[in-house]
Amino acid sequence: MKFHSEKIKLDQPEKIGILLVNLGSPDAPDASSIRCFLREFLSDHRVIEIPQLLWQLILNFIILPFRPRKLVPLYQSIWTPEGSPLVSIAQKQKTQLEKLFSEKTGEVGDMPVSFALAMRYGNPDIRSALRQLAQDNVHKVLVFPTYAQYSGTTTASIFDAVSSELQKWRWIPELRFINSYFDQEEHIQALADSVQHCWKSHKKGQKLVMSFHGLPERNRTLGDPYYDQCHKTAQLLAAKLELDETQWLITFQSRFGKAEWLKPYTSASLEELAKQGVRSVDIICPGFSIDCLETLEEISVENREVFMDAGGQNYQYIPALNASVENTKAMAALIEQHIQGWS
Repeated sequence: MKFHSEKIKLDQPEKIGILLVNLGSPDAPDASSIRCFLREFLSDHRVIEIPQLLWQLILNFIILPFRPRKLVPLYQSIWTPEGSPLVSIAQKQKTQLEKLFSEKTGEVGDMPVSFALAMRYGNPDIRSALRQLAQDNVHKVLVFPTYAQYSGTTTASIFDAVSSELQKWRWIPELRFINSYFDQEEHIQALADSVQHCWKSHKKGQKLVMSFHGLPERNRTLGDPYYDQCHKTAQLLAAKLELDETQWLITFQSRFGKAEWLKPYTSASLEELAKQGVRSVDIICPGFSIDCLETLEEISVENREVFMDAGGQNYQYIPALNASVENTKAMAALIEQHIQGWS
């Protein structure tokens, strides 16, 4: 094996590196870019846990020839002049954090901090981001997957990718890894602030629906803590907002395939709420740190239609925390907590 040989500079100030990682996005809203993204995403054994030979046949002969074309208009509907909303907002998160730490003289203790952004799938990639940190004389790296709730399909997959890259390095930096932050006080407060801000500018709905990305039920059975952490986040947020159990509901979205996924399903729940006479709902996705296809199109558009067609009258999507001041402060607090002892 040929090892990467980025030299450390002992005669220059040592830095702490913060690697911010999210899921990723196609480079462009066209079939070719979407196909490349889906191939990488759906080839991850952490995401699809069925025999690889069978899955590769399904992926290459059923999904990739047809699914990308169907997704083109959906991605086009959320694309911005800056490109993918997920990537561009992630870059804003990074910029906001750099600014905040710069205002603290750019250091924690006596060690400068350097930030890099990566996507688990697509660009900018983890390999390039880690090598950027090495070139910046980073000796210690905190990997920050921006998923509040841990799952083997997300957080663990990032660990796999970081480990795979570092196996090719001759010199390995000291490493720390944020596992989850589903119950972090600052994060829950930031979520509550976003809901209350919505209620100040729009009439409060009869029900607050907290929709999390779904997983196959099998993952939960095998020990993935995601389901329990989602419930804990929802309970803490409801308590912070002083809601009783009749005023909120937790659901799971983005079901894929025919297997049973975590329940209750978001679309079915919204339809049932409308049929029960609930005329107005507010919906938030506390598992998403950044708005993306699953929130901007699936939740804000598709599920709105489900609720309204079933008899609902008012549907309000509450945006993800994105690059808000509250989210920046919560992320900074988490970073400071995890780099203690390094300065």
